[in-house]
Amino acid sequence: MRQGSGGQTVIRFRATGILFLFAHLLLVGWLTLRPLDVPWMTAANFEPLAGIKADLALGPVEAARRIGEGLLLLAPLGVLLPMAGGRLFVSPWASLLRTVAAGALISLAIELAQTAVPGQVVDIDSLLLNTVGVGLAHVLVVPACRARLRRREQPGVQNAPRLRDEAPGGSTPTITRVGIAP
Repeated sequence: MRQGSGGQTVIRFRATGILFLFAHLLLVGWLTLRPLDVPWMTAANFEPLAGIKADLALGPVEAARRIGEGLLLLAPLGVLLPMAGGRLFVSPWASLLRTVAAGALISLAIELAQTAVPGQVVDIDSLLLNTVGVGLAHVLVVPACRARLRRREQPGVQNAPRLRDEAPGGSTPTITRVGIAP
């Protein structure tokens, strides 16, 4: 990680990302893992898209609400995970893959933990919707924010293209060779 005024900005964003990530995961844990007092429970859904089809059968407003809840629950992770990572110079595809995989694993952990909570039911569709929400948030926010931070990191080089093999700090200086005296 580069130091200097721009490096301090990256460190500050990283610390903020870790703090917000921790707070968001606490909120999600409280929402999804607290026991519910319900008169009856539906069976667990292990058939992909069956719950989404059932939501669509309830009408457009109710379907939008239920599907939106699934998409939005873990969507902030799509921004907070890369922010907590603190990397500016990374492949967009690798970042997306890493973030979506982490979001899917967090969602899977929540679904598995719900098996022990009274009133909570495992639903494969919530795993799918949570993962898609993480990916959408990442694609919509992270590339633009990283580009803006990279421009801020290098104030003298606003729009100059970086060479692929060049390190973020620039090329390594070389010393000319001095011949050996006879």
